[in-house]
Amino acid sequence: MNRLIKKRRNNPLCQSEEGGSLVEFALVLPLLMLVLTGIITFGITLCNYIVLTEAVGVAARQLAISRGQTTDPCATTSAVVYAAAPTMTKASFTFSFTLNGTAYSGASCSSASTSTGAAGNLVQGAPAQVVVTYPCSLKVWGTNYASSCTLTAQTTELVQ
Repeated sequence: MNRLIKKRRNNPLCQSEEGGSLVEFALVLPLLMLVLTGIITFGITLCNYIVLTEAVGVAARQLAISRGQTTDPCATTSAVVYAAAPTMTKASFTFSFTLNGTAYSGASCSSASTSTGAAGNLVQGAPAQVVVTYPCSLKVWGTNYASSCTLTAQTTELVQ
């Protein structure tokens, strides 16, 4: 038995500890990659929320000054959202508008003239509210950690 112990002590392969850090790194790497991927995914979602919020703000300001200039204020507003958020998928947006207390849903609310329908509800000094939702995905390595995640931005402006 003593000979076996002496052989192991004298064997250079048994005394080396150079591969220990490599083994530790291999064990920790998947966890680090999961955390890094999660941070990147959350960052992309946060960026989408900021872009959506800014786009809705710009669109609401455009809606507030479009009184008497359009027969479809919802389409004008949604076009501004699309232009202000070019990195987002147009088909994924959901719009709802409240013009002078009347609710409209969808990207269009066409009127026959500028004084009837949705365009007629753009009354000076009345509130015009724009609410836009956009789905988000917090998918990391095939697992969606927030399957019902929806980004929502809303702005209310007074019609000019």
